[in-house]
Amino acid sequence: MFRRLAIEQFVVQFVREVREKDPRIGADKLWRMYQNRFSEEYRVGRDVFRCILHERGLNVVQRLRATRTTDSRHNLPTYPNLVKNVIPTRPNQIWVSDITYVPIEDETARLGYRFCFLTLVMDAYSKRVLGSCVAPTLEAGYSIEALKRAVSTLPEGFADTLIHHSDRGTQYASSEYIKQLRSNGITPSMTESGNPKDNAMAERINNTVKNELLHGRTFTSLEQVAEAVESAILFYNSERPHSSLDWHTPDQAHRMSGDIKRHWHSWREDAIRREQKVAV
Repeated sequence: MFRRLAIEQFVVQFVREVREKDPRIGADKLWRMYQNRFSEEYRVGRDVFRCILHERGLNVVQRLRATRTTDSRHNLPTYPNLVKNVIPTRPNQIWVSDITYVPIEDETARLGYRFCFLTLVMDAYSKRVLGSCVAPTLEAGYSIEALKRAVSTLPEGFADTLIHHSDRGTQYASSEYIKQLRSNGITPSMTESGNPKDNAMAERINNTVKNELLHGRTFTSLEQVAEAVESAILFYNSERPHSSLDWHTPDQAHRMSGDIKRHWHSWREDAIRREQKVAV
């Protein structure tokens, strides 16, 4: 049962990445691309693939459907989106997390490669990566390890006002993951649909790590990936400036508070501020 749900998360991640390049590509083309790219271990039938897209709101006609508030693909508890109208003003106010995959060359695999899975936990205000874990499978325990590493960065006496935002995947909805959040005074928040924009910041850091910091790299072992990710995150946090942080690094921004000047326009934040003014 868990393996089926984990494979579903794998399908969703693949579809999101392709849709970033071709937002209107149809289910049949996506399925053929998926079958061609991945080995038998990760494959699903076309009907199952289409069902996953339908249930996750990933069909190209999703804009015509009402926003989903439940996920019938698993019976685990889900939680409301608490951050959709919030602009963070300090570190450790909102964390975001997501899982992506990284290929590993493997001559014994049918297609010549297999996959490992990377969980990242990032602070929404400073963009600092606080926890990560490179894993051989999609089991929830590895995402919990990334969460524990993030929790270890919290200052002593931290007030229980932190929100953890993610998609509604089985890893994040599992009782073990929620228990870790609750035991540290962290409130869970989840997307309301399969739209990657609902967890855009986590999607963005995944893309930065995979397609910028690890671009052109080839790996032959899980250990190589883990070492490369560790180095990439160190560079990203301490040296790489962000236009959304007034050209500060995430490490620098993590010591700041209040509004930080952006060097690009955020229509989302404009809309939130307009709604806040109306409410007042």
